[in-house]
Amino acid sequence: MRISRLALVLLLPAAFTGCRVGPNYARPAVNTPDAYRGLAPNLTAGAASSQSLGDEKWADVFKDPVLRELIREALANNYDVKIAAQRILEQQDQLGITRAQQFPTVSGGGSYTAIGLPSGLVNGLNSGSSGSKVAQNYYDGGLSLSGAWNLDFWGLYRRQTEAARAQLLATEWGRRLTVSTIVENVATAYLHLRTLDAELAITQKTLTSRRESLDLTQSLEHGGRATLADVRQAEELVHSAAAAVPDFERQIEQEENGLSILLGRDPGPILRNAEPMTWPVPEEIPAGIPSQLLERRSDIQQAEAQLIAANANIGAARAQLFPQLAISGTGGTGTSQLKTLLNASNMYWYASGSLTQSIFDAGRLRNNVRLTEAQKQEKVYAYRQSIQQALRSVSDALIATRKYRDYREEQVRVAAAAEDATRLARLRYSAGSTSYIEVLTNDTNFYSAQLTVASAREQEAVSFVQLYSALGGGWQ
Repeated sequence: MRISRLALVLLLPAAFTGCRVGPNYARPAVNTPDAYRGLAPNLTAGAASSQSLGDEKWADVFKDPVLRELIREALANNYDVKIAAQRILEQQDQLGITRAQQFPTVSGGGSYTAIGLPSGLVNGLNSGSSGSKVAQNYYDGGLSLSGAWNLDFWGLYRRQTEAARAQLLATEWGRRLTVSTIVENVATAYLHLRTLDAELAITQKTLTSRRESLDLTQSLEHGGRATLADVRQAEELVHSAAAAVPDFERQIEQEENGLSILLGRDPGPILRNAEPMTWPVPEEIPAGIPSQLLERRSDIQQAEAQLIAANANIGAARAQLFPQLAISGTGGTGTSQLKTLLNASNMYWYASGSLTQSIFDAGRLRNNVRLTEAQKQEKVYAYRQSIQQALRSVSDALIATRKYRDYREEQVRVAAAAEDATRLARLRYSAGSTSYIEVLTNDTNFYSAQLTVASAREQEAVSFVQLYSALGGGWQ
């Protein structure tokens, strides 16, 4: 009966722990445009379609098999991804620590004390007694349980748990943001590496062509149909191309080192196909609805989770303004005979409760409430800012994808015209109709135009990768 009463005393306050002070979370009102700026004119009318590139998995977006394998390796071995995953485990443990404050703490223990006395000492102590028997072994033992419970009457611990749970969610979205960033960085690095490969191949081909032109010029000079100045100008073209080869080789090896680190490897070569790669540039890109970014973008979701945590911290701070109720109790048994250890007659217990209220703290608790309110407002601004930045990144990427496509197409035409101009200049020079300066000028222009086409193709492909990331793709 006494144990039942104790349990009733301990459990009765639980019926009064349903109150939680502080504001409940509500998502801030955000106005998003109906369509992204930067859409192609023929797509603006259908901008309200819910289909979006950001919903696609990265394996379906990037068609190049080498790039796919590199992304898989990076997601498995990259240290930023591993660190982000470890932070989730840490936050899970932190949530468990915080949540444990809502429940009672119970501890138990046992004691046993024994004293053995020599028989001579016992006989000496009993020398004056007649026939009395004194035991030579003395012992005492017992079991005890104690418990304490800070009742969460105002929701202090529940608000703290709510904040910790939101921080766990923010950490998870942070991991997804890391995954998306790794996908973008690996794709960008690989595209740049393949561009350097193309520029090196262009330079080597140009070097071969210029050496042939130098041989022709030297032959003409020996025959009296060209001057020594023509030979020196031809040598200038050869040496400039030859000097560019080791520079591109340097850039390639350094880019391989950077990509290796993204893959979780030590610096080393990156194996890739010799044939041209499949550049990720579709003709029409579904962007979807801008409001979808609120649910798809990892950085926006992370910012909102941090806002939820800041909102819960206000409730925790306000709860500390009210009286704090705590109860504690101890029970156990004690006896000098082991066989009677569990007898009801040897059991004891007591319970106590306390109510504390801060009377003077120099404004510490009130300032703490104002601090949490200011921190929440800061998170509101950060949340809205993340949405604006997301809208801008999508718009910038849409504009870049469309304009770089036009730029690349025009540069292809420039390169074709420069190639033909170079061919004609060499024919005219071979026929003696012009000086070598015309060949030099047109050859230099053609070489620069080829490099520009390679760079323009990379810029167009990278803008597509950035658009995919800006739309919230990559972490799926």
